[in-house]
This record gives sequence, structure tokens and C-alpha cells, in this order.
Amino acid sequence: MPEPYGPLQPGEKEAIAPTGQGGAMDLALEEAESLEKTLPGQPAGPSQKARSLWSDAWHQLRRNPVFILSALLILFLVLIAIWPQAIASGDPLACDLSKSQQGSAPGHPFGYDTQGCDVYTRTVYGARASITVGICATVGAALLGSLLGGLAGFFGGWSDALLSRVADIFFGIPVVLGGLVFLSVVTSSTVWPVVGFIVLLGWPQIARIARGSVITAKQNDYVQAARALGASNGRMLLRHVAPNAVAPVIVVATIALGTYIALEATLSFLGVGLRPPTVSWGIDISNAAPQIRNAPHMLLFPAGALSLTVLAFIMLGDAVRDALDPKLR
Repeated sequence: MPEPYGPLQPGEKEAIAPTGQGGAMDLALEEAESLEKTLPGQPAGPSQKARSLWSDAWHQLRRNPVFILSALLILFLVLIAIWPQAIASGDPLACDLSKSQQGSAPGHPFGYDTQGCDVYTRTVYGARASITVGICATVGAALLGSLLGGLAGFFGGWSDALLSRVADIFFGIPVVLGGLVFLSVVTSSTVWPVVGFIVLLGWPQIARIARGSVITAKQNDYVQAARALGASNGRMLLRHVAPNAVAPVIVVATIALGTYIALEATLSFLGVGLRPPTVSWGIDISNAAPQIRNAPHMLLFPAGALSLTVLAFIMLGDAVRDALDPKLR
């Protein structure tokens, strides 16, 4: 039987690849070395390194105008809360009754309130109390809720049942009514009683989210593999479960921060939250409400600042949620 191929000629190279049809075909050596193809629209070369959940989320957030706008606004609010003298040189407690309820004047663009205090200065300084309450309450509720909910979801059993029943009790307490009862017996004018009350009623929501996220994460294959290799419960919880279950908690906590700021203003409006001489948007709104017809500027500016702050945090939470949940893209 004659050979299917003749002798190689000088300068000729051979590359043979099976065709699957019982024969073979000749390929030039250059073609055999270029069998590895790249996808359309991607540069040739080694494949790109896969991004983690957090790097991919940051990649999405940097291109989201909602996130950029809300983050810049929140950064501005935090800066004036830390350093209000940067844009307001007056004293928020310096009042002149002779200027009571007067409108805009040179150097006082927002006018004066009933006591003759500068509305602009009080609006700027009011950011400190509201943002302090919101951030501290969110951090406290997130830490407490994540700890209790994570442990209950990971270990299950009687601890899970006990947490669920305790959380149901707190869910049944009306927030405003609970604030009226709890804070009416507190005489302190600092922010800490309000922070403690919000943490007390806010942790069950975070705990329920953390519990469900941990239950989902601990059923993954990598957790089961770590358990089969003899990893301790603490190592599995800290190294494998918690990093993959924290994303929903961050989203809920970010959105809740704006809600807590609004709750502080509501309690201060009702007279049981922050109290004078603390400067707060809720206190200024409460003082301006009876004079809304005669001097609407007293209510307009602190209420506008409060609404803008709450909106900024809610927008930030929505952007973070969209970035951390691939199903929403």
C-alpha cells in the first residue's frame, strides 16, 4: 500500500492533526501554533484575571452616576458635620429677638427664626447631630444584628429559634410609640439615648438579613469542603461564610442609615429626641411648624436639608445593592 505522503522537501515542515474521519490533514507549522483564538473584541494574549465580588462591584459603582452623585453629596454633608465653620462663621445659639422671623438679609441668606437665630447657621450645624445619630445607630445595629443573626444562622437549633422569637417581639413594637415611651423618661440632651433606642429597635432587621445570608452561604460547596477537611466552626465562619454573607447586610445598613436620620428628626420634632441646646433639623422643624404661614423660610431650609440627606443615603444604598447583586444588572 503506497504511503499517503511523499518525502518532505528541503525547507518544508510537517504538522499533522487528526480529522476524526480516519485520516489526517497537513497544517503549516505557523497555523498549528495559532490554533488558540481570542474572543471578538478582546485583545490577544493571556486571559484577564477574574475579578472578585468586591472588585467587580467597585468597577460597576465607578460607572454609576447615581452612586457618584450621592457619594459626593454625602461627602459634603460629612465634611460640614465635622467642620461646619468652613461654610458658616456664625454661632447657631446667638439670637436677636429684634430680628425674629425676618427674611433674607445680607450675610443671612436663609433669614431668622422665631428667636432671631440665623436659619442658615443652624441648618449647617444641624447636620452634625443628625449624621452622628445616623452613622452611630447604623454601625451599632449592623454589628449587633450581624453578630446575633450570623451565629443563629450558622449554628441553628435552639439559638435560631430563640432569636426569631425575640426579633418578632421587637418587630411588634411601633417605632414612634416606642420612642415616645422610651425617650420620654430620659433627661439627657446628648445624642446617645436616641442612638441607643434606634439600635434597640433596628438590630432585628439586620439580624434577619444576616441569618438568611449565612444560611445560604454555609450550604455552598467550599464550606462543606472546609468542614470535611476538619476546619473548626470559627474558621469556617470567619474565613468562608462571613465574607460571602456580608454583602446583603451592607446594602440594608446603607439604606437604613437614611431612615435612621429621618427617625431622629421625627422624634426630635415630637419633643422626645434631641433637646435644646443641641442643634438639630428636627428641633428647628418643630419650632417652625406653627409659623409656617407667617415665616415659611424657617421650615423650608431645615426640612430641605433633611430630605436631601435622607435621599442621598437611600440613593447610595440602591446603587450599592445593584452593584453587589449580579441578578439586578
